[in-house]
Amino acid sequence: MNDRKTPRAVRMAQPLARDVAEEIAKLHGVCIRPVALKRLDMTTGKSEVVDVPCGSPLESKCPPCAKRNRQLRMAQCREGWHLDEEPIITPDEPTDGQRWLVEFRADMQAKRDEEEKAGGDTSDLDAVLTGLDIEINEAGMRGNVLGRTSSKRVRSTKRRQDAPDLPKRKMASTTLGRTFEAADGKTYRPSLFVTLTLPSYGKVMNGAPVDPDTYDYVRAARDALHFSKLVDRFVQNLRRVAGYDVQYFATVEPQKRLAPHLHMAVRGTLPRAEMKQIAAATYHQIWWPQADEARFEGDHLPIWNEGIGYVNPDTGEVLPTWDEALDQLSDEPMHVIRFGDQVDVKGVLAGSPDADQCIRYLSKYLTKSLGETLDGQAQREHATRFVDALRYEPCSPTCPNWLRYGVQPKSAKSGMVPGCCRSKAHKPEHLGYAGRRVLVSRKWSNKTLAEHKQDRRTWVLEALGQADEPTDPHRYVWQPVKPGDPEVAPIGVRLLRSIAERQRWRAHLRHLEELSATPQAA
Repeated sequence: MNDRKTPRAVRMAQPLARDVAEEIAKLHGVCIRPVALKRLDMTTGKSEVVDVPCGSPLESKCPPCAKRNRQLRMAQCREGWHLDEEPIITPDEPTDGQRWLVEFRADMQAKRDEEEKAGGDTSDLDAVLTGLDIEINEAGMRGNVLGRTSSKRVRSTKRRQDAPDLPKRKMASTTLGRTFEAADGKTYRPSLFVTLTLPSYGKVMNGAPVDPDTYDYVRAARDALHFSKLVDRFVQNLRRVAGYDVQYFATVEPQKRLAPHLHMAVRGTLPRAEMKQIAAATYHQIWWPQADEARFEGDHLPIWNEGIGYVNPDTGEVLPTWDEALDQLSDEPMHVIRFGDQVDVKGVLAGSPDADQCIRYLSKYLTKSLGETLDGQAQREHATRFVDALRYEPCSPTCPNWLRYGVQPKSAKSGMVPGCCRSKAHKPEHLGYAGRRVLVSRKWSNKTLAEHKQDRRTWVLEALGQADEPTDPHRYVWQPVKPGDPEVAPIGVRLLRSIAERQRWRAHLRHLEELSATPQAA
């Protein structure tokens, strides 16, 4: 307790004990926003409350978890960038139980088809099939036995006349790039570090437009919304030109002007001229209804009619559904997104200082949201205008903003209001980009992120002298803890317990390091 006789100015200058505890927790890598869950052991019947790290990728929520995630991604990038052996991903052989489930699913499908052919009610059998599909996935099988069940809209794949053509090489069944042999007989396997940006929307200075009135905020907003699709197209074109299954590790970061851009570690190498040619020839067309002119805004909005959908408030006419609007599209897409002229391509060798520097650069912004890099009043005003432009831009087929342009969103429901979309893309901290911040190809390191995390866990347990015994995934049942549960200690007590445990671990590790460094007596 503070002495009340102490002057207020002196007391206010003293640090808060809780803040000191959080700072110490950060120094020791302890999650400061742990989630309390109740764990029930199905073998022993014992129940206990366990703190689970929040795992937040954003520094503003939990810096220790953000730092841990960043280090994990750096390890994943380092392990896969310069592989010299082909990663082999072979599915496991199906078990007897999995085979039986698929056979039973086939019998139920046959009964359902017979019932439909006879004109009977198939609702019960449909429910059985749905349940079986869930059981098949829970049994350790991916996908669906039926594959794609809905028809896919097909558009012409003919390239635009304003886009240059690209060479296409015969594909080789490999993920490894070329090797080069030096005069001394040493073999090198170089890779690439590529940076791709979006085009200019107007002259900027220090991250803010020189003339906000002429800055193309609409185009900037649409490019940010669909940036992930453009990256997918770039990877497709890259593999066609390279002639092998190019693997990549990429991160999306904000430029100072708030536009997303891409840093990509590419396994293997191509000539810089070809990489720039691929970027120039890459584009993505958005085949959506036009969203340039608002039909309904303010208080004049479509009205929900149960059983029919949204109707025009003036005429009572039902607005076209999403599928009907797609059927009426013109020959021109709503938007075409391309990369800008600035393409940076750098060759990198395994184990070099450049490789380490590039890996650090790839993960530089992963602990922050896209909107956390604002600096100065002009840039904050620029961000405000950008978010305003995003507010009424449709972000997906299900976005409520389509009502503003006279189209019912896909899977429309009551209560939709334009400008009130809850999607991640419309939140100010994401600045229109709703995709994943880290993009990793499937054969990058031949491991999932969970397996990389398990590698780190195994190393720590071995250093502490504890056995890393695999646990039965069905042994524990996890349940959320209700607020006010008497079994859950106050957050301050839980933080102190975690700090004490982490201190014991570190002391043990330091002791082991000292033992390994001490020369053994003869």
